[in-house]
Amino acid sequence: MRINADGIHYRELNEQVHAALGNGEKAVTLDNVRGQRYIGTGLGNGFKVIINGVPGNDLGAFVNGAEIRVNGNAQDGVGNTMNAGRITIHGDAGDVVGYSMRGGRIFLRGNVGYRAGIHMKAYQDFYPVIVIGGTAKDYLGEYMAGGMMVVLAMNSAGLSPVGRYVGTGMHGGVIYLRGIVEPHQLGSEVGTDAVNEANWADLSKTLTAYCEEFGLSLDDLRRDDFTKLTAKSSRPYGRIYAY
Repeated sequence: MRINADGIHYRELNEQVHAALGNGEKAVTLDNVRGQRYIGTGLGNGFKVIINGVPGNDLGAFVNGAEIRVNGNAQDGVGNTMNAGRITIHGDAGDVVGYSMRGGRIFLRGNVGYRAGIHMKAYQDFYPVIVIGGTAKDYLGEYMAGGMMVVLAMNSAGLSPVGRYVGTGMHGGVIYLRGIVEPHQLGSEVGTDAVNEANWADLSKTLTAYCEEFGLSLDDLRRDDFTKLTAKSSRPYGRIYAY
């Protein structure tokens, strides 16, 4: 089913999407999307939304198993508090990608803005993953508590994959950065390490899925090009808490 989103208010557009899926449609294509917010909010397993255009803030918020694909860029808050499913962006995205994300995957071909992965967390079988094909700005992985983030910097030869304050307040999870990362770019709460064989076996599974999505070759991504970031403590600010 196709819906022409040109000129439609975001509430009406979202009502049409939910109505179509509620009536038995399994896939909906939205054409001429221009900034409409909250597309795909709360959608569960078995649903697919294809977006041609630029969706607005909070694309896929609270999504719970659905697949969302954007043939273009996206604005802020992609995958806000996402539980499960997959969001694929064939372009760039704005700030706070994966805010409080709890599960599922977000694959981005291009760059992201500030505070990607802030407050990401994992629990039991819920394990969130964000892969960024380009670069990320400041505060990547701020207060990160679980899951995996990967920044590939594939279109930024010679540039650092990240900005400043990477992993500030981080107390769980892992971040893999491809390219040159200087100590002054990192928050004081994270430590760096080389990627060992076990790390690479885990990381390459995710990268294989990413490369298949975007028609890339895993052979172009070498283990030695990555730096692994993990938290130095599971309670970095414990000294300022009452308990």
